[in-house]
Amino acid sequence: MSEDIAGTIGANLPYLRRYARALTGSQDSGDRYAAATLEAILEDTTPFENNDPKLALFHAFHLVWASAGAPLGEPDNRLSARAQDHMSTLTPNTREALLLHSIEGFRVEEIGTIMQVDTDEAKELIDIAIREMETSVAGKVMIIEDEAIIAMDIRAIVEDMGHQITGIARTRTEAVELASTDKPDLILADIQLADNSSGIDAVNDILAQFGNELPVVFITAFPERLLTGERPEPAFLITKPYTESQVQSAVSQAMFFSSTETLAAYRPDQANT
Repeated sequence: MSEDIAGTIGANLPYLRRYARALTGSQDSGDRYAAATLEAILEDTTPFENNDPKLALFHAFHLVWASAGAPLGEPDNRLSARAQDHMSTLTPNTREALLLHSIEGFRVEEIGTIMQVDTDEAKELIDIAIREMETSVAGKVMIIEDEAIIAMDIRAIVEDMGHQITGIARTRTEAVELASTDKPDLILADIQLADNSSGIDAVNDILAQFGNELPVVFITAFPERLLTGERPEPAFLITKPYTESQVQSAVSQAMFFSSTETLAAYRPDQANT
C-alpha cells in the first residue's frame, strides 16, 4: 500500500467509523466492519488505483458489509435496541444513502458509486428515507450552543420540522438546570461553550440524571475530540459549518431510532400546554 493511500485512509477512518456506527446501530459492530474493510484493502488495493481514495474506502466498506448480509450489531444499550427495531421498518438501502449524503457529505453521484446504483436510484433512496423519518415522530429538543446566531438558526430548523424547543443553554450549568426543569426527548449540543465549559460534560451530567436514555446529536467544529476510538462515541455527529439538511437528517434519525412512549404520545399541538 502506497503512503498516499495509507494517508488518505488514516485521515478518513474516523468518519468511516462514524458512518459504520450509525449504520449498524452498534459501535462495536461498526468498528468490526471498519476493521474488516481495512483487512480487505490490505489484500487488494486495486480499487484505489485511478479512483478517489475516500470513495474507494467507503465502497470497500459497503462490499464487506453487504457481503455479510448487512447485519446489525449487538445493541450498545436500550436506545440502540430500539434503533434496531425501527431499522426493520425502513425501505431497504435508504438509511445508507441518507447517512452518506446528509452526514458524510457525499454527492448523489458519489453515493451511486459507493452503493453501486445509478444516480437516480440514489436520489430516490435519499428522498424515501427523509419522508419515512420526518413523518414518524415529533418531540422536545434541547439546544446547548453558546453562539446566539447559530443557536437561533438551529432552533428555526428544528421547529420547522415540527419539534418543540425546550430552551437554549449557553453553559454547562445552564444546560443541566434547563434539562432538570423540562426533560427533553433529544439534545443538540456544541462542545465548546461560552464560559469555556464543555458541552460533553454538560451532556454527561444530563444523561446521568436520566439514566443515559436520551439521544444526543453533537454539532461541533472539533469532531476529532469525539471521533477518537475511545468509548462511548456518538452515533450522530455533525461538523461545523453544517447544512440545514445535515441537521434535519440527524434530528430525524435520532428521534426516529430512539422513539419512546413519551415521544409517541407527544403531538406538536401540545407544545403550549
